[in-house]
Amino acid sequence: MTPLAPLTRPRPLVPGDRVAVVAPSGPVPRERLDAGLDILRGWDLDPVVAPHVLDRHPTFDYLAGQDAARARDFQGAWCDPSVAAVLCARGGYGAQRMTDLLDWEALRAAGPKTLLGFSDITVLHQAFAVRLGLASLHGTMIAAHGFLKDEPTRAHLREALFEPGRTRVLGAPTARTLVPGTARGVTVGGCLALLASGLGTPDGRPGVPGGILLLEDIGEEPYRIDRMLTQLLRAGWLDGVAGIALGSWRDCGPYEQVRAVLLDRLGGLGVPIVEELGFGHCETSLTVPLGVPAVLDADAGTLTVEVPAPTG
Repeated sequence: MTPLAPLTRPRPLVPGDRVAVVAPSGPVPRERLDAGLDILRGWDLDPVVAPHVLDRHPTFDYLAGQDAARARDFQGAWCDPSVAAVLCARGGYGAQRMTDLLDWEALRAAGPKTLLGFSDITVLHQAFAVRLGLASLHGTMIAAHGFLKDEPTRAHLREALFEPGRTRVLGAPTARTLVPGTARGVTVGGCLALLASGLGTPDGRPGVPGGILLLEDIGEEPYRIDRMLTQLLRAGWLDGVAGIALGSWRDCGPYEQVRAVLLDRLGGLGVPIVEELGFGHCETSLTVPLGVPAVLDADAGTLTVEVPAPTG
């Protein structure tokens, strides 16, 4: 397969920009939404809330309203010419259920904008890369605990939103070498469970050759992590990957057990791997651009976003 190519990156945000807040997945507590909106206003942004963000599905209370309503919210926000960025309020589950209800030709016609989210939003990151060729931001969400309570997490996000074009060295005090070495490639990935469940779907990548793969998850026991990684390996999805950055594995059991699974399943790929890089479901979380050239230094425990992707 052809190595992954850099994707088109949207323009930086500037003070006064209008940003839309959407809920493609799980329901959003009002008080956390309101607190997140106040932070955005403090950054001199003009947040607007999509109509169904506070909805709850009448049967499945893990969804933020009906699939069609969530899709209309997302598409309306993306296609609004006054909106410079679409920021997800939270993850949970549900993005897969609405992805096929989106009008991808209309989304493409709307041009590049910033898409922010992680966890379940991995589905949309993949879809935007595959269908639209757009870079996006894997980072904290507007009603997430880290965004509301952790200043370093907010600072990382703000820098990624307002200064995306400069070289950024991403690292964390917890970062350690799992497999030594240095690799160069295009960033890709997100939540392991969503990447595995995307295999064979219209938005699922056939593989990540030449990619710097980001992996993290929450609430998955070691045997489930083993199962998902094995599925990706057996599908050939990891063939040709350049390097791997591992984030947080919160509530996934004792980390030494998780670490043993990660090393067993991924170590045989023979590529540099850094663990606990500080992105994903952790207290202080980095915002990592997806679809951009980067250098992974597993010995130093850093990921350097070295060269900006093409600007849209």
